[in-house]
Amino acid sequence: MEPMLTLHPDEARLAEKTRLPRLVTVVDTPFGAMTLVERGPYLSEARLSQDVREGETLTRTPLLARAAEQLAAYFAGERTAFDLPLAPLGTPFQHRVWQTLLREVPFGQSISYGELAKHCDNPAGARAVGMANHHNPLAILIPCHRVLGANGGLVGYGGGLPVKRFLLTLERVPFRP
Repeated sequence: MEPMLTLHPDEARLAEKTRLPRLVTVVDTPFGAMTLVERGPYLSEARLSQDVREGETLTRTPLLARAAEQLAAYFAGERTAFDLPLAPLGTPFQHRVWQTLLREVPFGQSISYGELAKHCDNPAGARAVGMANHHNPLAILIPCHRVLGANGGLVGYGGGLPVKRFLLTLERVPFRP
């Protein structure tokens, strides 16, 4: 089994506070371009589009290259987990939701919003969990695409339901269309 990803929330806040540069690369995926963002020694964003913003430097660092290689292997069906240093910017609750996703929902499995809320010690917080997923800046790497509606159906995804359907099919996760 490959190492589990760990989030570094303090590093994300420090990167924002000290205005560490945003280094970016754009990679091809089966559903279009994806923009990877590095801040300091961490990956901080994975945008489901070609989205290089003002003030960002387009480059290919060792970390961005490693992330691109791991994503390519994932899309080729050769990788089921990632081994990258992550520092997404978010609230303490968002980090709790994202870390729970990483810990509780491995490749090929799914969870409902309500179940995820229970795992986050917030049994009535399905909507709050949904909002945390909506604000997930590391699409695919933090697998919010594995969260389904209570009936196992596809609901909500920042990258759109076709991308969510593609990712779940790639991972062979059963879902209701």
